[in-house]
Amino acid sequence: MNIAIIGYGKMGKMVESIAVERGHQVILKIDIDNPGDFTQANLGKAQVAIEFSNPKTAFANVTRCIEYGVPVVSGSTGWFDRLGEVKNLCAEHNGSMLCASNFSLGVNIFFEINRQLARVMNRFPDYSVNIEEIHHTQKLDAPSGTAITLAEGAISEISRLSKWRLQQNVETQDFASLPIHAIRRDSVPGTHHVRYSSEIDDIEITHIAHSRKGFALGAVIAAEYIHDKKGIFSMKDVLMI
Repeated sequence: MNIAIIGYGKMGKMVESIAVERGHQVILKIDIDNPGDFTQANLGKAQVAIEFSNPKTAFANVTRCIEYGVPVVSGSTGWFDRLGEVKNLCAEHNGSMLCASNFSLGVNIFFEINRQLARVMNRFPDYSVNIEEIHHTQKLDAPSGTAITLAEGAISEISRLSKWRLQQNVETQDFASLPIHAIRRDSVPGTHHVRYSSEIDDIEITHIAHSRKGFALGAVIAAEYIHDKKGIFSMKDVLMI
């Protein structure tokens, strides 16, 4: 499979390494040094594009791939407020797209466990729930897309919650919202805690990423899944969960 990588930073380089290990060819690499190479002619040589850029450029990168007729897998976060526009564009162009807040296979299993736990905890209002995410200091968006997905999963199952909020230093008493604590530390690939607390005890589930390799592997597996398909997909489709 011929792959284009849009965003050739640390994640892009790891995607390239995993793709080559799995027998694919990376025939185009786009970063800040060669934006002029991001043309329809160049991209058209690829069977799929994998996009890992940043919140400011992801929307434009993904839409360009769709308009150029190349299936695209996007792992950038912080731009999902415009995801509806991209889905409409994908349908208009009969394209193929897969966006995810996290491509790690373990995290996507974690998403399912989170929803199942929230479904149970909906019956126990004495427990409050909060999410804590810890990432490296280079991560530009806060909270993380993974934390938002976890929050949305819990909110969909817990009737007393209606929204999430980024918890600041000053504690607020908004019992209808789920607080997310975003912490930035050097050299942390990604740690997420979902905690239910009561006066009697705490219940907590945790996912700890040891490296970025899991994100890159999941993105390549997603690309293998969608490169010959049409439509809008998620990691639930890829993993059949």
